Parts: sequence; structure tokens; C-alpha cells
Amino acid sequence: MTELLSSPLLGIVLTLVTFRVAELLYRRSGVVLFNPVLVSSCVIIVVLKVGNISYADYSNGGNLLLFLLGPSVVALALPLWQRREQVLKRKLPILVGVCAGALVSIASAAGTAWLLGASPEVVSSLVPKSVTTPIAIGISAKIGGLVPLTAALVILTGCIGAICGPEFCRLIGIRKPTSIGLAIGTASHGIGTARVLEEDRLIGAVSGLAIGLNGLATAVFVPLLWLFFGWN
Repeated sequence: MTELLSSPLLGIVLTLVTFRVAELLYRRSGVVLFNPVLVSSCVIIVVLKVGNISYADYSNGGNLLLFLLGPSVVALALPLWQRREQVLKRKLPILVGVCAGALVSIASAAGTAWLLGASPEVVSSLVPKSVTTPIAIGISAKIGGLVPLTAALVILTGCIGAICGPEFCRLIGIRKPTSIGLAIGTASHGIGTARVLEEDRLIGAVSGLAIGLNGLATAVFVPLLWLFFGWN
């Protein structure tokens, strides 16, 4: 039994089976609250807790799947390529929007945590919450954040964006597909993008582009802000 718990198969099988069941639930119910990432994450946490399984044992296999996250984001280039002419026509607004979104995300996360009296480690952990996990983990580690906390916040941010992001955009009057895609990709990375891809390929294409641009912008802005304000 001990060998089974420490085997990479535990994390791989548990993750894949749980996500597949959660995906079926989401597709059959059509309820956005049953987002597969959110549901499967909650179920896995319960299983680990009830089964008294350590996260270290689970991550033996889970980290192998985490490695595939990078290539999966690259796959979002396909809808972008298919809509490249429409995207290129709006290149300047997209670049300005992503840079503005990156700065607002950094300032709102770090500023709110700082005003509430959070420790420097927590503030640093919150900064890259809106970029895709591999980039967020790298940024968090470099600026003294808590990597596990950053990873959890990135997933939570993505789930919130997937659940209510498109509806919130329309509620405040954002109707254009490129604007919605830009907002979702910049704010809630791959999880939010997966949701909007189901609705519109153009929204998904712009959202996929925003993921990469926001990751680049955040990776550039964060060190400059840390240097400018003397944070460490």
C-alpha cells in the first residue's frame, strides 16, 4: 500500500479520472459553477484529506501532468492562427489592453494585500495570479513568494474567470468578441480561455494571445516595479 501511495501513478490516475468525471458532469449539466478544474480540484483535496495522503505523494505524479501545462498553452496558437487576420487588424488596442491589464492586476493584487497587512511573502505570492501557472511559479519564486500559494491562487483566479468572466463582461457593457477575449485571457489565463473557446473561436483566439502577452508583460513589469519601489 505504501508503494502505491508513493507511486507517480497515484497522482496521474487520480487527476485524470477525477477531471474526466468532472468534465462529464459539466457538459451534461451545462452549469458554469461545475467548472471541471474547480470541481476536480475540490474532489482531489477531499480525497487526499480523507485518505490521509500527503501532497508530496500525490505530486509525484501530479508534477508530471504539470509539465504538460506548457505545451497545452502553446496549443492555443491554433485558433489564433485561424483568426490571425482579424487579430492583426486590432494589434495596437490588444497590446495596450494587455499592458494595462497586467499593471492593474499586479497593482490591485499587491496593493490590496499590502493594505490588509499581509506579509511580504503573501504579497509577492499574489502578484502573478493572472498569468499562466508555469510563468506565475517562476515569477513568484524569483521575488520571494510562496510557490504553492501562488499556484493555488492562479487556479482560483482562472476558475472565477471561467465561471463568471464572460457574463460579467456583458453585464458592464462589453460586447465585442475581441474585447471579451482580451479581458478573459489577461485576467484568467488558460482556464478562462477554455471556457470562452466553447462560445466563440475569435474570443478564444484573442484570449489565447492575451495569455502569452500578459505573461510576457508581467515578467517584465514585476522586476521593474520591485526595483523601482525597493521591494525585496
